[in-house]
Amino acid sequence: MLDSHNVLGFVAVVANGIAGIVALIAWRVTRWRGRWVWILTIVAELLFMIDVVLGTVLVAAYKYKPSGVHMFYGFLVFLTVGLAFQYRDAMRGRTELLYGLVGLFLMGLGIRAVFNVM
Repeated sequence: MLDSHNVLGFVAVVANGIAGIVALIAWRVTRWRGRWVWILTIVAELLFMIDVVLGTVLVAAYKYKPSGVHMFYGFLVFLTVGLAFQYRDAMRGRTELLYGLVGLFLMGLGIRAVFNVM
């Protein structure tokens, strides 16, 4: 299960980086906008949510002891996705900008979380 958590973490980092860049391009280039941008963003964020739940199961059920900083970054990932969803209406007209920046921020959090385990 730990290997799944590690692999899913890397996949989520890359997916959120790609989704963030695509959303920022869609913010500037109107023809890039569409349902596919949101599907990519949702899948990327969902990968992180699954990874956070998997990490929580590792700690709760299997008594795995990661560093406190690693768990803090996992909590921040969870919180960031919720806050982005909460503020999407306030950013009406600039939603691609919001989710582009959130995707890159999540990528950064994921990178920090991965390097704090080693």
